[in-house]
Amino acid sequence: MSLSKNRIKYIQSLKDKKHRNQHGTFVAEGEKLVFDLLATTKCQLIAGITEITNNITNPALAEEIIIASVEELKKATHLKTAPPVIGVFYKPKVKEEEIDFTSGLHLILDGIQDPGNLGTIVRIADWFGIKNVICSPDTADIFNPKTVQATMGAISRVSAIYTNLNTFLGKNTKLPVYGTFLEGNNIYNENLLKDAFIVMGSEGKGISDIIEKHISNKLFIPNYPVNQETSESLNVAVATAIICSEFRRRFA
Repeated sequence: MSLSKNRIKYIQSLKDKKHRNQHGTFVAEGEKLVFDLLATTKCQLIAGITEITNNITNPALAEEIIIASVEELKKATHLKTAPPVIGVFYKPKVKEEEIDFTSGLHLILDGIQDPGNLGTIVRIADWFGIKNVICSPDTADIFNPKTVQATMGAISRVSAIYTNLNTFLGKNTKLPVYGTFLEGNNIYNENLLKDAFIVMGSEGKGISDIIEKHISNKLFIPNYPVNQETSESLNVAVATAIICSEFRRRFA
């Protein structure tokens, strides 16, 4: 069975959030990413070259498996270079009320706009053992193809919950809330707790005023040496990595 024009059109349509929401599916491309997701996420369709599809030892892992030519994959891919396999997966349903937010370390994303930054942050969360990322409604879609690719497979282990952050923080008051600010306290001198919320703000505006009201501890990542002229700010994903690393280092 080849990859039909209708299937190619369908895969291409999932570039748009409207169609992802309509079908409840998203696209993953590349052998590692697809096989990581096959282990955790319900799969609708796998299209790949023979060498890849032959490695799917359990056909029940996908509703449909198609042996596709390189030319067909080139027409279907969202990437510049066609991968040897493309998967279409069902979006997992994550229920906020089923997650314990009274302990553990949790990331909150307030208006992260760039899909690549979001994907990298999900990858960072996975590295530091953070299983759930809470996102404002205006944060980029975790199922955007660019985000999925940037997670490098972490999307199979980290879930994103989209919710009103003001309401969320208003009802989840058991943990301290840390956030990054230019006028914050040096993170390396600050008392950090093992169980906490960490809020990261948007690339251009930082943490919004309404969410700032919930911040109990303002943090700042100092440059080195202090007072030397340097870059205006850190990329939000880089800042997230530094902050998560420091939290985890304290309790290693």
